Amino acid sequence: MGFFDKIKAGLTKTRDALGSTLGSVFSGFSQIDDDFYDELEESLILADLGVDTSVKAVERLRKTIREQHLKTPEEAKEALKNILVDMLDVGDTQLNMTSSPAVVLVIGVNGVGKTTTIGKLAARFVSEGKKVLLVAGDTFRAAAADQLEIWAGRSGADIVRQHEGADPASVVFDGIQAAKARAVDVILVDTAGRLHNKQNLMNELNKISRIVERELPNASREVLLVLDGTTGQNGLIQAKQFKEIAGVTAIALTKLDGTAKGGIVIAVADSLQIPVKFVGVGEQVDDLMPFEARSFVEALL
Repeated sequence: MGFFDKIKAGLTKTRDALGSTLGSVFSGFSQIDDDFYDELEESLILADLGVDTSVKAVERLRKTIREQHLKTPEEAKEALKNILVDMLDVGDTQLNMTSSPAVVLVIGVNGVGKTTTIGKLAARFVSEGKKVLLVAGDTFRAAAADQLEIWAGRSGADIVRQHEGADPASVVFDGIQAAKARAVDVILVDTAGRLHNKQNLMNELNKISRIVERELPNASREVLLVLDGTTGQNGLIQAKQFKEIAGVTAIALTKLDGTAKGGIVIAVADSLQIPVKFVGVGEQVDDLMPFEARSFVEALL
């Protein structure tokens, strides 16, 4: 099953919700007038694009319709698809893996599916023939390292961990030394997700970054923020805070199959100008998928 089919199946709830709102906008109007634009804007907000992104999308649509002399709601729908794809185009959707080892710091609040996302990424990279090392840097949550160890066994990746409460930066240091010794291709680092304790988290992530910089100065690096798609606009607020404290370079949106508001993907990319690189649409190991904007929008609408 390809990305389009999987994403289409995963976004069933979103599409059903949009079908009754957006669908009725495009089918319920015979002409494009102010009522059409008002209804469309309201539907996009309900789909979790957020007010700012929805207003921006509708303004751009008005301009396109005017410039291209579009007449029917069906033509407007195709134009809207192109606008949404363009809003998602805020950077490379591939992870930067140009060095060996490449380092991916994975951040996000507890409960968003961070450890599971790391496990699924590990399985993906191992299936591509890469040697993967998981680093259990979330030492404050008792179950985190155990959960990561299960994923290491399941995916065929190596793991470096220490005792509960250990200094996360020292675990990362050990992980990097192990990666050098074992000729690892990808280091995936799990980090703590205590956003309510922002200063501590910032200090911790800075310390980890300095160690990576010192020990692997030429390594390609990504800071991958994992967001729970079902939390909608709250997820967007989290993302803004993490962007401030951690220099996020990529986003993975999980649990999109469990929400009727998949438009959050567009809101996140547009508001933060950070590319969405993975989306999770199910429980299976291959249900974390590299993101494709055009297929996503087609499946959404």
